[in-house]
Amino acid sequence: MTRRPRGRWRNPLCKELFFGAALASAAAPVATLGLTAAASDARAFDFFGLFGDKKPEPVADAVTYEVKFKADDHRSLANAMQSASTLYRLRKDAPPDGMALAQRAAIDLAPIVDAMWAEGFYDAAVSIDIAGVKLQLPVSEATLQAACRAAGAMRGRQVVPVTVSVNPGEQFTLSSVDVKDARGQSLTRAGLPANVLKIGDGGPARAGDLRAASARAVDWYRGQSYPLAKGVDIAATVNHDTRTMAATIVVSPGQKAPIGEVEVRNAGGARPGDGPTVDPRVIRSFIYLEPGEPYSPKKLADTRRSLTQLPILGGVRVTTPDRLDAEGRIPVFVDVTERLPRVIGFSAGYSTVDGPNLRAYWEHRNLFGGAEQLRLEGSIFVAPRNDGTRRKGVADLNEGDFGGRFRATFIKPALGGTRNDLIVEAMAERDRTGGDRYGGYTVRDVQATASIRHRISDVFSVQGGLKVERGQTSDVLSSIDYTLVGTPVSVTYDSTDNPLDATRGFKVVASATPYPSFLGSTVNFTEGKLSASTYYAVDEDARIVLAGRVTIGMLGGPRLSEIPANHRFYAGGASSVRGYRLNSLGPQDGRFGFVVGGRSLLTMNLEARIKVTDTIGVVPFFDAGNAFDSTTPHLKDRLYKSAGIGLRYYTPIGPIRADFAFPLDRRKGDRPVSMYISIGQSF
Repeated sequence: MTRRPRGRWRNPLCKELFFGAALASAAAPVATLGLTAAASDARAFDFFGLFGDKKPEPVADAVTYEVKFKADDHRSLANAMQSASTLYRLRKDAPPDGMALAQRAAIDLAPIVDAMWAEGFYDAAVSIDIAGVKLQLPVSEATLQAACRAAGAMRGRQVVPVTVSVNPGEQFTLSSVDVKDARGQSLTRAGLPANVLKIGDGGPARAGDLRAASARAVDWYRGQSYPLAKGVDIAATVNHDTRTMAATIVVSPGQKAPIGEVEVRNAGGARPGDGPTVDPRVIRSFIYLEPGEPYSPKKLADTRRSLTQLPILGGVRVTTPDRLDAEGRIPVFVDVTERLPRVIGFSAGYSTVDGPNLRAYWEHRNLFGGAEQLRLEGSIFVAPRNDGTRRKGVADLNEGDFGGRFRATFIKPALGGTRNDLIVEAMAERDRTGGDRYGGYTVRDVQATASIRHRISDVFSVQGGLKVERGQTSDVLSSIDYTLVGTPVSVTYDSTDNPLDATRGFKVVASATPYPSFLGSTVNFTEGKLSASTYYAVDEDARIVLAGRVTIGMLGGPRLSEIPANHRFYAGGASSVRGYRLNSLGPQDGRFGFVVGGRSLLTMNLEARIKVTDTIGVVPFFDAGNAFDSTTPHLKDRLYKSAGIGLRYYTPIGPIRADFAFPLDRRKGDRPVSMYISIGQSF
């Protein structure tokens, strides 16, 4: 926008004032960290700012003020004024005298006028009233002194009322919008779709909309393999008589070009001065760009996402230069930064129905210099009793009430520089499920799996290997000592944007494991599972995300009593149907009514993840599911349902979750409400 406000206030103190404002702005957050423990003021405990500002009180050595915004019932304009206002930003940092407050207000006038222009109100009249003295552009010295005296007279005794008002007038509209290149030729006629801009004749003449339209035009050209496309200018002519604007967006598409050479550059190790330690061939195997293929920004973003799968890489930056190479291609530079190789972690979870659990792990992210990952993980939890007795309290705990699980995982990525990864896992566990009237089972087992994962693309992979398991399970149906040798295979497609807190995309994992007797299995059966989840952001900033998941399981083989209890299907629990005890949903034995597991499984989960603030969110959810006698689930079979509300506190490492679930098909022994506390989203 080339037109500037008429009568912008000029003052020789402007530089000093802006410099002072910057210092105050930097100091303001420190000043607001104190908490007032006054029982009569609920805002003293408003840690997340949900109840607004606390009413200011007079201070002896400063001019305390309260600022309000009036915009003739235009709420969006009041918000725009507030965002542009230094008075508002520094409201908790009271100026020392009346002149400082008057000058702070005078500085506000031009930015607020600009904010009104950005909303399309080019005839807006802005004024700031300080204790009855009105400031308007241009600000005279006499008016400034009058405001100084009015504010100074209230210093230390009263809160100075400050009101920022705007008479916006009529919103201007666009009479025409054209997109041209630097030579003045119309790009709309040359192939740029009109719907890319999302603005047109008759729409509001907002400066922000024009800038967004320019960015969309540039993005469209880059998506069409024009890597050097850029916005040049936005020229606008405002007609105050007709209250219209004629706008011309100038864009330089540049030359169409394919991907050139991809260069991987290691920016250093985890500490300053460290050199590269990861084999470059490993890093290159996670880059799916090839010279000669069409350029697109999405491919660059996918490259960055793919490389973040390597835990040793702490930073990944994918860039292109501002010129093509000698062959007319666009080179790609991938700069990576390594993290510290060793990490330890700890987490805790709690459910009012399933009890507490603790987990700790140690991990090495670059064991032999090829981004090899070794992770040792152990967990301990209080297992429910399924022998008919009840715990009366902490003092009643005995050794048999604790379960545990130890897992070791080794991943060797990019075998020989290929897109094949070696994955070796081993686990030993002692677990007990059920409790109350639901029965359950006890299991002790050890298992090991070795497999190869082939990465077809950054989102698609297949995996196959060999699994050996030795264990013993017991429940009301049977007690089984078993040996299993299987060949697990799986297919994974994952286009989600964030593995810890997905907001877009979908994920599908399908797996099947046959345990044939000719390989040495004492029980011949096959188990399969399919899980599909999807995430949809309602708004551009992903403050409202709809998330859904469906899980299906199937089991084929001998009679149910011959299959180890830990391989049957159950529903219920924090990651299944919340509100019901872990593994408490499924077919029952005919004698005691204990849950014994089923041959098939169907669970469904639906959530609306709503951010109230940047750190606080609420999540209404609905779950349904059950396990069944039949080999495949049927929708006509009974599904247990639950509904609830969750709270989220978003941190840099992921959300902290607290869910309150209410079972809608309560049985005898089911609690009316269950609470789950953990880290991360439920799925």
